[in-house]
Amino acid sequence: MAHSEDHIALAAEYALGTLDADERAQVETMMAVDSEFTAIVNAWEYRLGVLNQMVGSIEPRPIVWENIKAAIGHSTEQQAPLVLPEALPAPPPPEPEPVVAEASPAVEAPPVVEAPAIVEPPAPAPPPAVDNSNVIRLSDARARRWRNVASIATAVAAALVGVLAMQVYQPDRLPEALRPKPRIQTVEVKIPAPPQVPSGQYVALLQRDAGSPAFILTIDAATKNFTVRRVGSGAEPGKSFELWLISDKLPQPRSLGVIGGSDFTARPVLAGYDAGTINAATFAVTVEQAGGSPTGQPTSAPIYTGKLIETVPGR
Repeated sequence: MAHSEDHIALAAEYALGTLDADERAQVETMMAVDSEFTAIVNAWEYRLGVLNQMVGSIEPRPIVWENIKAAIGHSTEQQAPLVLPEALPAPPPPEPEPVVAEASPAVEAPPVVEAPAIVEPPAPAPPPAVDNSNVIRLSDARARRWRNVASIATAVAAALVGVLAMQVYQPDRLPEALRPKPRIQTVEVKIPAPPQVPSGQYVALLQRDAGSPAFILTIDAATKNFTVRRVGSGAEPGKSFELWLISDKLPQPRSLGVIGGSDFTARPVLAGYDAGTINAATFAVTVEQAGGSPTGQPTSAPIYTGKLIETVPGR
């Protein structure tokens, strides 16, 4: 159903609460039978709800309630019934006075000639009165309604401008529902990686009696990882080479694991030792049974030994 501008104005005034009792009853009847008109009223109530949220409740002074009660008491006082005076009796009609006929000499009366009767046409009936009060009242009501709608629109626009301004400059003074939500912006800051500082490198040649080295041990000073490079012959069948760390700071040699059968064997087991112990230690290789010493201590004398020397200085 298409709704006119008057219907929209009625919905706005109903939401604002400026209609009289008859107009409110008319609007509520239309809402009961027309769901689209109900939606228009709800839309106006949603728009005008911002005004209610911006105005806090104010408790009136006690004198205001006293004045209201006094005014209600004066308006509800019973007035004395209006007594109309009784109608006075109409005066009696006057009595006719007696007519005395005087004698006059006899005179012959002339003959009476009757004149023809003149018939007048009936007067035209007056035109029926036209009651224009309803038209005038409708025009006044419509003008008043649209003035109210214009006032409502102006108030809503001013309220929205005020809310936007307070959201920008003073959001703490607004109700919780009208406060702007905090914006969380994730900024990724890329920190350049620190320049890599070359770490010191240490090498030990594990050999027998200053002969050709059988293994080359390389240790990184920063990570304390070591790598064993096989350069000689392999172990006998059923036997394994095992690497040991021997230091005056330790009560007995410490096993660094079995050297594998490949050319390179890497281990991270030096992390538990300090740099002074590693740099001053003697590294030795013994021949053990397959899989290493079962007791955790060398079962034979070392056949290859060597000490570390610094090949790449560290900063």
